[in-house]
Amino acid sequence: MKMPISRRRLLQASSTAFMMGALNTLHSRASAQTTGELRVTVLGGDFGKAAIEAFVTTFEAETGIKVVPITDQADPAAIELMVTNNNVSIDVITLAAPDAATASAKGLLEKIDYSIYKQEELDAIVEQTRDDYGVGMDIYSYVMAYSTEKYAAGNPQPRTWSDFWNVDKFPGVRSLVSGQYGSEGAWEEALMADGVAPEAIYPMDIDRVFASLDKIKPHIRKWWGTGSEIQQMMHDKAVDLVQSYDGRASRLIDQGAPVEINWNQSKWTWDVWAIPKGSPNAANAQRFIEFATRADRQAAFAKLYPAGPTNTNAFKHMPEELGRKLATHPEHLAQSIPINVKWYAEVGSDGRSNTERLIQRWNEWILQ
Repeated sequence: MKMPISRRRLLQASSTAFMMGALNTLHSRASAQTTGELRVTVLGGDFGKAAIEAFVTTFEAETGIKVVPITDQADPAAIELMVTNNNVSIDVITLAAPDAATASAKGLLEKIDYSIYKQEELDAIVEQTRDDYGVGMDIYSYVMAYSTEKYAAGNPQPRTWSDFWNVDKFPGVRSLVSGQYGSEGAWEEALMADGVAPEAIYPMDIDRVFASLDKIKPHIRKWWGTGSEIQQMMHDKAVDLVQSYDGRASRLIDQGAPVEINWNQSKWTWDVWAIPKGSPNAANAQRFIEFATRADRQAAFAKLYPAGPTNTNAFKHMPEELGRKLATHPEHLAQSIPINVKWYAEVGSDGRSNTERLIQRWNEWILQ
């Protein structure tokens, strides 16, 4: 959903730069370690700008603690390198939820101190995003978006993934997300299209996933890899029916494009605030994360960037019109499913995670 590039793809693009930064600090402690100054990754582009305004500058104003925002992603390999070498130079990191699950399983993260949270704030944070070793930063969904010119009001419109797979009843040009990165793919959608109930998706039957994908594969014009590709295809009317980040589709609708979002059977995931094990400023890092997950701060962020708040009380601080565009609006959450990030990070007896299995299977399947 990120503009101009999705967060997940930004992670792939920025990991080399982040790794180099980590390597450069291995032999010299950052000055932050003695001054109490926080170094915080806030992602890049418009997302990063919004995070600085909504979280960083206001935290500094309230606490007097200096924060150095790093407009980059935290590469998991770089974090592991810093922690294992006992030379941590980043105090607060942002990770995609599957990466956070893997990092916590490896013992790379500090435990979150929930005792400093107000109870009404803590209770309002979406349960799946509130982990022992990380707290949800934002939530975004993979939704079905369709052309209202192709599927006009008053005529049958696709409402389920079985409808998406039904090319006879709903003819049209289709696009789905690529599975090249493993933790992102049309896996859950393929199972729902094959009749699996949302509550029975996990643990996923990978053979059944690809058997279902076999049926839709001839009808997919493009397996997209970035949010910009989705937006361009829908803007150019090159596709009629597409799996999309909710933010991309919402932005097109705001621009007047003949597009509608179907939130039914959407799936959602999140980004996580976390603290690398051994952060020299862990106490202040805990304070920053608590601050950034408050309802009013998350509402301020959502007004600057279209990301769903993890603290559902944030909807009390924003207009209803804005709230309905976000993935965590109560009506949307009620008809969507959370991605089971722990299943993706789960490692089998062969030492491979489910994410790695999906990558290998995808690479073989897409060439067939």
